[in-house]
Amino acid sequence: MKSKIPVILIFSRLIIGFLIIALSLITIENFQAITVVLLSIGLLTDIFDGIIARHLQISTQKLRRMDSTVDQIFFISVGLAAYIQCPEFFKTNASKIIILAGSEALIYLVSFLRFRKEVATHSIGAKIWTLVLFGTLVQVILQCQSVILFNLCFWVGLLTRAEIIAILFILKTWTNDVPSVFHSIQLRKGKTIKKNKLFNS
Repeated sequence: MKSKIPVILIFSRLIIGFLIIALSLITIENFQAITVVLLSIGLLTDIFDGIIARHLQISTQKLRRMDSTVDQIFFISVGLAAYIQCPEFFKTNASKIIILAGSEALIYLVSFLRFRKEVATHSIGAKIWTLVLFGTLVQVILQCQSVILFNLCFWVGLLTRAEIIAILFILKTWTNDVPSVFHSIQLRKGKTIKKNKLFNS
């Protein structure tokens, strides 16, 4: 049963994402507070699914790929719910959001073209951006606006997407859990990289 915990956490995040969309469509009372709680739970499942999988020594490529795919669906779901509730914010910042979404799509395109697999680098930079994105979404959901935090999210997002693309071009073969460009260079040289037990398998 223990071995199923990471998978349960991953799929619970998927359910939470769809639930947030549903709540935004029916516009229930206290939508903002409920959504922030659900978003926070989703973030925690994202943090602990990997930690538990590594602790149980079941952090396989298949699990990491599944984790990456569900992460995408989860945050897209939250973004869609935020758009339903706060369309003006998205209209005002449409150009930056399109650029950011395009850069995210680009890393998947590069990964598929190079390795015929989706990206699952789980870099340290990407983890930092996830936290910034989380904070930005919380602010948008609560206030229907975000200036400083959104701009930080935009630039950190672009920088970390650029790093992931660089990692993908440097790697000779598809590899999951590559902390940074430096580590991808080490892997290209055939060296073994040191990974943090909490953050990388």
